[in-house]
Amino acid sequence: MRLLLTNDDGIESPFLHALIDALRAAGHDLFIAAPKSEQSWIGCAKSRLRPVASAMSPRDFGCPAWVIDGTPSDCVSIALAHLLRQDRAMDAVVSGINIGRNASLGFILASGTIAGAWEGAIHGLPAIAFSQDLTPSQFEAFRASGHRADADLQRTLDTSAARAAAMTPELIAATPPRRFRVHNVNFPYPCGHDTPMRQTVPARVIVPGLFGPAEDDGTHRFIFKLGNDISPSDPLTDRAAIESGLISHTVLDYSALGTTVTSS
Repeated sequence: MRLLLTNDDGIESPFLHALIDALRAAGHDLFIAAPKSEQSWIGCAKSRLRPVASAMSPRDFGCPAWVIDGTPSDCVSIALAHLLRQDRAMDAVVSGINIGRNASLGFILASGTIAGAWEGAIHGLPAIAFSQDLTPSQFEAFRASGHRADADLQRTLDTSAARAAAMTPELIAATPPRRFRVHNVNFPYPCGHDTPMRQTVPARVIVPGLFGPAEDDGTHRFIFKLGNDISPSDPLTDRAAIESGLISHTVLDYSALGTTVTSS
């Protein structure tokens, strides 16, 4: 399959590199368009008020790769319209693997990873977002190390990437074109070759106060919180699946947004 890859953690993310390696090993024809720098929590923002630069990546990924000084949505839109051969269409857009989970309503809409996949969906393509859950201590250790995965994390990451590569053709085949759907897949930590996958729905999570009070200079700083889960016990949510050690697969059907209200 011809796949366009992106992410929101940037072109240098080892989580993206693991997915590239796994998809190449599975024989897919890859093209990469990833942000120059981290673009987490930016959602589906596009760089409307400034020019966006694109350039071939100096790193050899074994496939065409571009570094784009913009958001994940910028990356996918520019690649599909200008960087790829127009006579050979992509089969899907794949985004990730994200550093950390992308689960629950409070986080899905803010995710740059999911937004990169969503940009593919609004171009009429099947779209998949992959994310790897980490504990807070693992996340901080990864950051402190300069984005180097230790042996345990690398083992899970390689397994998750292999699982992602294996399920990608199945998810694409199950997605009719122009249906505005994104497959949101979250891998638990640890993830094994036999870790079960379950169909889930987004958890209903209230996420108040993501910024701290004003400091002496009048600025407010972002504070990460998992929020308060108010989901019913059934059906199984993405958050509950991850925390039970299961792979969560949520189909985000954007065509179902909105309701028709009738008066009685």
